[in-house]
Amino acid sequence: RTTQWFLSGSMTPLIIILVTYLYFCLYAGPRYMAKRKPFKLEGVLIAYNAIQVVLSIWLVYEGIMGGWNGVYNWRCQPVDYSRDPIAMRMAGAVWAYYICKVVELLDTVFFVLRKKQNQISFLHLYHHTLMPVCGFIGVKYFAGGHGTLLGVINSFIHVCMYAYYMLAAMGPKVQPYLWWKPYLTKMQIVQFVIVFFHTLQVQFQPTCGYPKSIAALLTLNAALFIYMFSMFYIKSYLRAAKRPSKKDGTEVNNNLLDCKPKQEEQTDA
Repeated sequence: RTTQWFLSGSMTPLIIILVTYLYFCLYAGPRYMAKRKPFKLEGVLIAYNAIQVVLSIWLVYEGIMGGWNGVYNWRCQPVDYSRDPIAMRMAGAVWAYYICKVVELLDTVFFVLRKKQNQISFLHLYHHTLMPVCGFIGVKYFAGGHGTLLGVINSFIHVCMYAYYMLAAMGPKVQPYLWWKPYLTKMQIVQFVIVFFHTLQVQFQPTCGYPKSIAALLTLNAALFIYMFSMFYIKSYLRAAKRPSKKDGTEVNNNLLDCKPKQEEQTDA
């Protein structure tokens, strides 16, 4: 059903994109920016984040209307490979989610151009490289079914995240209203807890038609992110609260998580 869709027929174009992305972000980009001043991208960031908010809202809507409005079974939902309109709508939403993950590689590019290389952590690169790969596999082999709830929840989180980044890019006058930054990390943790249990239950239903191997991978990945985000929250907020107060400064981190309230750092999900 999806073979002819953009970037969905062969994995070769995606591999080229990801290799180029990693090469630029880890080597070519920093080398190019070494003797240059950071680019001022406030206007670009506001527009980029606004577009991400709109796309994320649309993805949530499409995911709900494509099955999670009562058509799908919350305990076990096999993939519908037919060309039924509802099945095709969900397949289209999965494809759009995948393309959004490719577009989000720009998050890291913006870091490089703004000389925020310290923000490009292992977790950041792991997430941004993994998600397009998962998206491709989802579109090509599992465009629908149980695992799509992850995309719906994640898109909702992205609405909040990119709304925050858009507001933060507007400058100091908006910053007093960004007190809710720490809650973004909590939302990320809750997201993965939901995904963990939602995918785990597939293993205990012998007649479930959704691939148990895929459900297991989603469960393990959710567990990994629960651990990493929990450790990150402890480090960034709980321990930071015990340190002597320093001058605060909100950073516009165009990614999936804005981090320390007193010191710039970032991770993703």
